[in-house]
Amino acid sequence: MNLNMQKKARRIQEGQPPRVLDIFSGCGGISLGFHAAGFRIDANVEIDPDAAASHAFNFHPGHPRSAHYAQARDITQTLPHELAEELGLLEDGLALEETIDVIVGGPPCQAYARVGRSKLREIQQHPEAFLHDQRANLFEMYLAYVAAFQPLALLMENVPDIMNQRGQNVAQIMAEALEDSGYTVGYTLLNAAFYGVPQMRERMFLVAYREELGQTVTFPPYTHHVDLPPGYEGSRQVALKSLRRHDLFGAEADHHYIQPPTPDPDLPPAVTAQDALQDLPVIRDHLEGKLKRGARRFEDAEPLPYRLSARQGTYAHQMRHWDGFGERGGIRDHAIRFLPRDYPIFARMQPGDQYPEAKQVAVRLFNEKLREAAQQGKDTSTGSVTWDLLLQATVPPYDDSKFPNKWRKMEPDMPARTLMAHLGKDGYSHIHYDSAQARTISVREAARLQSFPDGFVFKGTMNPAFKQIGNAVPPLLVRPIAQGMLNALQAGVAGYLAGIQREAQPA
Repeated sequence: MNLNMQKKARRIQEGQPPRVLDIFSGCGGISLGFHAAGFRIDANVEIDPDAAASHAFNFHPGHPRSAHYAQARDITQTLPHELAEELGLLEDGLALEETIDVIVGGPPCQAYARVGRSKLREIQQHPEAFLHDQRANLFEMYLAYVAAFQPLALLMENVPDIMNQRGQNVAQIMAEALEDSGYTVGYTLLNAAFYGVPQMRERMFLVAYREELGQTVTFPPYTHHVDLPPGYEGSRQVALKSLRRHDLFGAEADHHYIQPPTPDPDLPPAVTAQDALQDLPVIRDHLEGKLKRGARRFEDAEPLPYRLSARQGTYAHQMRHWDGFGERGGIRDHAIRFLPRDYPIFARMQPGDQYPEAKQVAVRLFNEKLREAAQQGKDTSTGSVTWDLLLQATVPPYDDSKFPNKWRKMEPDMPARTLMAHLGKDGYSHIHYDSAQARTISVREAARLQSFPDGFVFKGTMNPAFKQIGNAVPPLLVRPIAQGMLNALQAGVAGYLAGIQREAQPA
């Protein structure tokens, strides 16, 4: 690897941006964080067609190979050299190992898959064999791409549960496999709310550098403070449960795990849902009967004007004026789900209410309608036609003992709870805090809560856009990690090249 590594190091030392390959990229949350930190997004692999189209549109607009960038790819069917050829990375006679400096990505977690240490170590010698192995899981695919491109650094992201996957710590297994391959590795758990994201989202991050660079893995200090609800701390403890604190001789066993920064109550308070959304246009069309059911494309819709100005330094200002992704004449994608039965329930719910409270509100509304119908002389006895019709039109059918967290009305003075991919199916997990609007959040509001700037475009209809956002990694959480990695790379290549020069000098 030495000659290719030297070429990469000299390129970075000359001031050129490190080149990133984002695998399992989604629409580009990690890519955007690295782009904002000064990296260049050269390639990605994504299996979902809408997400692949979004990534291409945002990071390669007008590129001669834009159709290739927008192509959805199954990583299990895409060899590294095939990807490099299709995207033109091998032009100018570059070898595959010269083309990419940093690999990033979050392999989807396959709950049924066990990851074996010996198998992961073998991948370094036979990466393409594993890419053709139908039994291989996506973590093995990630390592196969690392083996093929030989990056100077890499980042892997995943859910905290990856540290306790059926009793095994997959992050530690990956760290050991990478260390065997010549990388210095560390991983930790970080919550997005501590980095200015208006969302409490816990994620595992693993970072690695080629050991020749002489860099240790560190993670950025917090920029904000928030007291996380008990559920988040409980989830963290479950994730850490399989962490091997000490081996038989008292030494640290899972020594690649790095303790997260210590929360500091003197830091600025976390960005709240209201901070993130209050300048966006009010939506009331659904309460006036102007919203209809059906898939909605909104890419070419006329932009809506902002409701409020955004002061310099505020979160809203940051979302409107993100370098390269500033607002495009107003707000687009401000579309909501059609849920007419539930608008009255949303209006009466209190911030923080979940499904049991929503069900109680619905029952009260049902009883009010029954009394009105009885006053009109209708038969409202239990099981009557009127009773049945009003029940179906008013009360959600789910058992509140089985689905207590299915609904939640956001608190305006707190960051939002974790956005999930199933926003594309219902959106009840994020009901807008403003009772006068009585609705779930819009696509653009979900993007704001995930820290995507207003100029970032999501391809497809509303449901795929929600899914892309829910699956993404918050760019504002990634950016400080990427900035730290850029600093480490620049320092590392300087020391590495200086060492080579010293060795070349005659004794």
